[in-house]
Amino acid sequence: MRRFISVVISLACAGLVGCARNEDPLRYPPAVVTSPFRLPGAVVKGAARGWWKLASQPVRYGDPLPVGVTMYCLQGTTRRGRYVRGGIVAADPRFFPLAKYIELYVGRKYLGRFLVDDTGKKIHGARIDIWTNSCREARRFGIARGTAVLVHQTQSDVRLAGAVRKPK
Repeated sequence: MRRFISVVISLACAGLVGCARNEDPLRYPPAVVTSPFRLPGAVVKGAARGWWKLASQPVRYGDPLPVGVTMYCLQGTTRRGRYVRGGIVAADPRFFPLAKYIELYVGRKYLGRFLVDDTGKKIHGARIDIWTNSCREARRFGIARGTAVLVHQTQSDVRLAGAVRKPK
């Protein structure tokens, strides 16, 4: 330890003297610092490929679920009898119940909050299909790996047109 302190002091003094003479900067060989501690590497494994086949219940609120994300552009009505529109997704009702909301992420990108309003013949397991009005955009999107989280619907203040709000 004393040797280390004396080296630091001598380097500081040499730096001060070197600065006072306005010569070329002092050059020291690079120092390699190694730690005496060796830690084994940590391996973080994702879900197994067919993990969803063993699932026996729907996802709980707040649990992140790895999903495959695609887009579709079909016209018509959803499984719940409403017209397709932006902001809805098709999902397997064994995982994401109809009429519930999910938040969807692809990598670190947040795609938004969607209403699970549709199902599909090819939507089995952990897969989310986002509706878009552009078939070109759906083809361009392809298939992505993402994360879906089942969330509670936030209460919104809806008023009818022309209705007068009474003060409390």
